[in-house]
Amino acid sequence: MNTLPKGHKKLLHAWAFYDWANSVYSLVISSAIFPIFYGALTIVKDEDGSILDDTVDFFGISFNNDSLISYVTAAAFLVVSILSPFLSGIADYVGSKKNFLKFFCYLGAFSCIGLFWFSLEFLWFGLLCYFLALIGFWASLVFYNSYLPDIAFPNQQDKVSAKGFSLGYIGSVILLVVCLLMILNYETFGFESEALPTRLSFVLTGVWWIGFSQYTYAYLPKGNKKAAFTKNVLFNGFRELRGIWLTLKHNTQLKRYLAAFFVYSMAVQTIMLVATYFGIEELEWGEQDATTGLIISILLIQLVAVIGATLTSRLAIKYGNIKILIFINLIWIAICGYAFFIVSPQQFYVAAASVGLVMGGIQSLSRSTYSKMLPENAIDTASYFSFYDVSEKIGIVIGMFLYGIVAQITGSVRNSILFLVIFFIGGVILLLRVPIKNPVSKDRI
Repeated sequence: MNTLPKGHKKLLHAWAFYDWANSVYSLVISSAIFPIFYGALTIVKDEDGSILDDTVDFFGISFNNDSLISYVTAAAFLVVSILSPFLSGIADYVGSKKNFLKFFCYLGAFSCIGLFWFSLEFLWFGLLCYFLALIGFWASLVFYNSYLPDIAFPNQQDKVSAKGFSLGYIGSVILLVVCLLMILNYETFGFESEALPTRLSFVLTGVWWIGFSQYTYAYLPKGNKKAAFTKNVLFNGFRELRGIWLTLKHNTQLKRYLAAFFVYSMAVQTIMLVATYFGIEELEWGEQDATTGLIISILLIQLVAVIGATLTSRLAIKYGNIKILIFINLIWIAICGYAFFIVSPQQFYVAAASVGLVMGGIQSLSRSTYSKMLPENAIDTASYFSFYDVSEKIGIVIGMFLYGIVAQITGSVRNSILFLVIFFIGGVILLLRVPIKNPVSKDRI
């Protein structure tokens, strides 16, 4: 097939369509069906739904089930945070981006399919598939994102990027609804129980990811070759991160803001990753179907997050970014305090809506605030955002490990959620130290 010119509509659509292909991982595996499946497999309950045992034996060690999955998640993000600078350097300087994108796509997708065989008897295999699926998803995004300046002109990039997010949301919701219908109506489809259609959801996720990504691969160029693969290319990403670290010494505003972001982001990202596990273990669902309730909560979070992002941006224009970020952190503190006491599905829905409102706001505003603080003469903004992304992922690693440790020591996920309040308080204190004037343009931040 002939290579399409930069800016061609078909090329832009093909690039954005990878979001349609890969976003099913985020919803089905990371947020919805797999956490519910994992909880059902690792928690023993009595007839009235009370938890009798939530420990899991892994290589002869007894873990709280939430602690174990949080450790595995943290370990996977640690690998991603280490790999990202290597991959960024490769993506920028070697003309084989498509091959790297395919490799991590297939690694993630086949690992999702491997979750079909997840069992307590072969727990190591299931957790390995979960671990590799997470790495495959996040590592593939490094190469996917790096294509944007190659295929789109600057005036097209915002629109095509937004198109990708929109396609990803639509595609992932479609597959989630299909999987949910298959699970809840298992008898209609000829299954004996919910177990097999749940496992088939993991297979469908992998097949969807691989299948629809082929459209992207058909049109994306192999890559813009800039240099041969050498040791210098391999470590280029780390040199860029080191350069950004050194420039922070001369930018007090950016340095203090990044410290605040690093602290409160630990709590934000951890809550987003463990919300479903909390709902499984801590709520009294009674006769209500927990699977349906939890997935409704997840969809509610996503829908409200869009409203939250829009509302937050408008408030930031009126009152300034830092003040609104402080306000949002205070709301997060209130949500964590509220979550410590919730027991019913109705209370969980209220918490989910609240999380969605501030989740969309804090994510969008954090990134835009960082962007505003970058030096006006900065040439390599990609390096600055690489530093931002690595900081966020290291924060996830620390947050997930601490979450798991507190749950393991205290035996309660509620205590872990309450413990995260410390990071939001720390975020507020650090944000108060950030100058609210832009050192270059003198505009309010």
